[in-house]
Amino acid sequence: MTTEKLFQVNGVTLCAETFGDPAHPAVLLIHGASASMLWWDTAFCTRLADHGRYVIRYDQRDTGRSTTYPVGEPPYAMSDLAADAVGLLDALGIERAHVVAQSMNGGTGLIIGVDYASRVASLTFVSTTTGDDDLPPPSGDFPELSTPDFADTDAVVEYVVRSMEAEAAGVFDEKAAEALVRADVARSTNFEASLTNPFAMTFDGPKGGGFGDLTMPVLVVHGDKDPYFSLPHAEAIRDAVPAGELVVIRGAGHGIPEPLWDEFLTALASHTAVR
Repeated sequence: MTTEKLFQVNGVTLCAETFGDPAHPAVLLIHGASASMLWWDTAFCTRLADHGRYVIRYDQRDTGRSTTYPVGEPPYAMSDLAADAVGLLDALGIERAHVVAQSMNGGTGLIIGVDYASRVASLTFVSTTTGDDDLPPPSGDFPELSTPDFADTDAVVEYVVRSMEAEAAGVFDEKAAEALVRADVARSTNFEASLTNPFAMTFDGPKGGGFGDLTMPVLVVHGDKDPYFSLPHAEAIRDAVPAGELVVIRGAGHGIPEPLWDEFLTALASHTAVR
């Protein structure tokens, strides 16, 4: 039985699901590019809620059941995704939330933290970067993958699973990855748009500054084997913010896999304690 709900926010439909007691501190989870809410695993959300948190996961535009656009024609910017996140908090009646932003949506988290600072109790950046030009390039040996025929579900699943395996850089559960992708494809309004449009949107930034202007506590969580953003990317965030803490998850690649959740959840529970 699903507890997903549709919300009208900023002229679009966003699908969201919550875990835990609404009276507890709210944690808004924002995953990376192309990832629907399912990429924040139900078990992860439940375990975080068991720490006394009200956990929110949702489909951004062009993912899952939320508003989608023609392939290659997203009429939005990253700042719109940030405004969507704040609008979802409004729709849920939440004044302030702890925001967790992963990978490419670290940029969305930054915009929320700078331009909507009064709505943010804390920020957590997972597997992301400041984007500074002097940081190391991707270090992984990524496979050459041809764009699949989106009418062929098996080909699409194989394409995404192989991409996930490369990102994992070691700790990888192929059966779990395939199950996630098949569920995501089945639930998505347009999975081709999901894999295309987040990379074709307008990449803008905060109106009010950058990482140095974040006034809330900042946690940086990063795998020491991340093949996209090596550890200096995480260190750059920690050093750029006024109040930053870095937790390095040993053995993790790009993203934190289930066998390594304990350390992540412990750090996140501590960071999102009532403030």
